[in-house]
Amino acid sequence: MNAGLLLPLDKGGKLRTWHLMRQLAARHDITYLSFAEPVEREEHRAGMREVCRRLETVPRSDAAKGTLRFYADAARYVVDPVPYAVAKYRSQAYTRRLRELLAAERFDAVVCDFLPPVVNLPAALPGRSILFTHNVEAEIWRRHVETAANPISRRLLTQQWHRMLRFERAALQRFDTVVAVSAADADTFRRLYPGSLRSPVHVVKTGVDTQYFAPMPETPARRAHIVFTGSMDWLPNEDGMVHFVRDILPLIRRAEPETTLSIIGRSPTPAVRRLAEEPGVEVTGSVDDVRPHIAAGSLYVVPLRIGGGTRLKIFEAMGMAKAIVSTTIGAEGLPVSNGRDIVLADDAPAFAGAVVELMRDADKRRELEQAARRLVVERYDWSAVAQDFENALTTGDGHVFRQPVLEHVTVPV
Repeated sequence: MNAGLLLPLDKGGKLRTWHLMRQLAARHDITYLSFAEPVEREEHRAGMREVCRRLETVPRSDAAKGTLRFYADAARYVVDPVPYAVAKYRSQAYTRRLRELLAAERFDAVVCDFLPPVVNLPAALPGRSILFTHNVEAEIWRRHVETAANPISRRLLTQQWHRMLRFERAALQRFDTVVAVSAADADTFRRLYPGSLRSPVHVVKTGVDTQYFAPMPETPARRAHIVFTGSMDWLPNEDGMVHFVRDILPLIRRAEPETTLSIIGRSPTPAVRRLAEEPGVEVTGSVDDVRPHIAAGSLYVVPLRIGGGTRLKIFEAMGMAKAIVSTTIGAEGLPVSNGRDIVLADDAPAFAGAVVELMRDADKRRELEQAARRLVVERYDWSAVAQDFENALTTGDGHVFRQPVLEHVTVPV
């Protein structure tokens, strides 16, 4: 079960699920239930056949952020006890279709991909139930509260944070197994929700396609060019890049006046689009292939102040042998080493200083690039990661269900 089709592969969570399902589909029959746009591109629907035996969809569309419809929809949920980020996915049609699937077939496992689809699940799930969490959602809302400058915004965000805490706690209690994408997230679940888990959290590490995300020597890097990639309608990305352009980039330009920045990613919000008004700042929106954009940068930055889960974007940049400067939160949950394969800096002067140093020190930059590429190639190929996930589809004693190959797995997303 999922909240939408995985294609196009324009978000980190979609990429993670796609690669895991592609590996699992070679051995298991997967039924995939998700929302989809009322008019979905046929190539996206056809492409999903690579990762599932059967595709089931329920029509749904989101209002674009910043529009009147977006704010009207959000206002409807002010008094809803369920957090807005979850409540907006509530759907009788989705629940009805899921019940029909579960009544018609016997599934060995039911996997809920991300937290929002939980709002549509029946009280009891047949077979084995797994919640695949890509973040600790309540932690993301807490960090929104911490960074909110406007008192009214802080009050609304606090309300959503508390609602998410209650919803996430109740959701974890419903599943046989909870899968997290990092040991840090697993620790946070245990800290926030003691006694709410039926079994220990199963950690599935992040992976990367190191053949696809590989160095591109035919695209030379521009010395003072910085790149960021990500879904630009995700609030942590929006906050991070507004913070970078407002507070960090001016410090970099004091030392390196010719510095330019490209913000690459789908659906930039109005706040992100306004960043392009700054000279030397490019906001592209969706691109067919992020790799040439990443290759053109001498440095890759992840200045996130809010977040959870793990950032696939960092592993993708590592695969392309890019030197990376990130906040600690930006690299949270990843097995990286500060100063060896990445540089971590948390306040604006330190972050700017790290960027300037790497721009000027080609040898240091090259050492980071080589170490980053070596790390992901040797340890984080998707085939090994998928085996970790498959282990979560087992009973507590480590034995697979009634047969060596799962006949049916439904993934409600």
